[in-house]
Amino acid sequence: MKKKIVTSLAAMMAVGAACAFAANPFVDVPSDSWAYKSVVELADAGIIQGVDGQYFQGNRNITRYEAAEMVAKAMAHMDKASVEQRALINKLADEYADELNNLGVRVSALENRVGNVKLSGDARVRFQHQSSGESNGNDGAGYKNDSSWDYRVRVRANAKVNDRTTVTYGISTDDINFADDGAASDNKNIFTDDAKVDYNFGGDHWNLSVGRTDTYVLGGENAYGFQYGDVFDRAELKYTNDHFAATAGYGKFKAGDILAGTEADISAGTEDMDGVKTGYGELEGFFGGGRAAGSAIGVYYNDFTVAGGEGDEQYGDGFRADDLWGAYASVNFGKWNALANYEKINSNNSYLEAGNTKDPEVWIGKLTYGSADSDARGSWDAWVEYLNSDKGALLGGATNSWRDDSVLNNVKSWGVGIDYTLAKNVILTAAQTFGTQTKHGNAADPDEFTDVEINFLF
Repeated sequence: MKKKIVTSLAAMMAVGAACAFAANPFVDVPSDSWAYKSVVELADAGIIQGVDGQYFQGNRNITRYEAAEMVAKAMAHMDKASVEQRALINKLADEYADELNNLGVRVSALENRVGNVKLSGDARVRFQHQSSGESNGNDGAGYKNDSSWDYRVRVRANAKVNDRTTVTYGISTDDINFADDGAASDNKNIFTDDAKVDYNFGGDHWNLSVGRTDTYVLGGENAYGFQYGDVFDRAELKYTNDHFAATAGYGKFKAGDILAGTEADISAGTEDMDGVKTGYGELEGFFGGGRAAGSAIGVYYNDFTVAGGEGDEQYGDGFRADDLWGAYASVNFGKWNALANYEKINSNNSYLEAGNTKDPEVWIGKLTYGSADSDARGSWDAWVEYLNSDKGALLGGATNSWRDDSVLNNVKSWGVGIDYTLAKNVILTAAQTFGTQTKHGNAADPDEFTDVEINFLF
């Protein structure tokens, strides 16, 4: 095995013009050995170190971990290699992927190889339950029998163009419900949910991302995502360091029931999310050490417009919010995390629906213990949350929450849940609302909502 590895890695190091080699560091490699030139090159590059710094022991079989360590060091020289040489190293890296992962090379080098295209994805099977009733979800039909079950599959291709540029493309199915009695061929539900280019610059502190992202969480990834956490077309610039992050962007919502349209559309009940755009900014601070490491606070702002949609929408501004601002705090203390999130919407009075609260607010608190790691079978977390939202606070987007809209808007509601890693890359999530009450008006309290899902990552 040693001859194969040394020959392969030496071929990789033979780039550029010939150069003078360092002195042979190993006393047991004679100058007339077939491997002399390759051994000296690799030792000079720091890829091999020998035994006790003096002996190469060329007749000894090496372990897979020793081979993987040499491959990892070769990967650090990828910028010197030609396309053919990178392909050779990539082949070796694939061969020793498990060992490289155990050596901690996976994120820092293996997944960042220039010229590498990585395929990944996930599949979800979900069960939801809520009784039928006017105040409940699914247009009052609730979630029962076949309507309780759905599934979704997503596939991603991530290509590293160069050290600074990455291209991502992904496709997804809709949430396909088992209550659908049509033929499978009738379901034209596969769509592009991710198509973007990311360019990293400024000493790795700046990132410019342009295109479609599968998950834009309104408020940032550390916030709850009450309003939105789905497909979004945007241009976004972000600065990040160890203590601070600033994000600015502009884009259009591409999922959910965000209300937009003319006054006539609203009166006729035919409004939809066509044409709703937002300019947004986020400021975040990161703090804590030891047991508090990873804590963060942030503020965010979104300004909404409606323009350029199809039909009548392009002539009117039918969205019922002018803008929105919010703040969050996510504090770690050992195995515990406490999240607090507040949002306030400034209403568009021209389209304020009857009974809705003017300038509605949302308060959310969540306490989590533990962490469900997809790589660690048997790891888990458990959490409890409380949500207090005014009527009209939910603008109709595809929320990042596990809850149905009926237990998000105009409610005071508790929730409890658990995440458990059944096997590597297989995570079970179970969540349940309780104590849910209508906050404003005389409408009946919505029935409690159950969500159970299994996610398979690949």
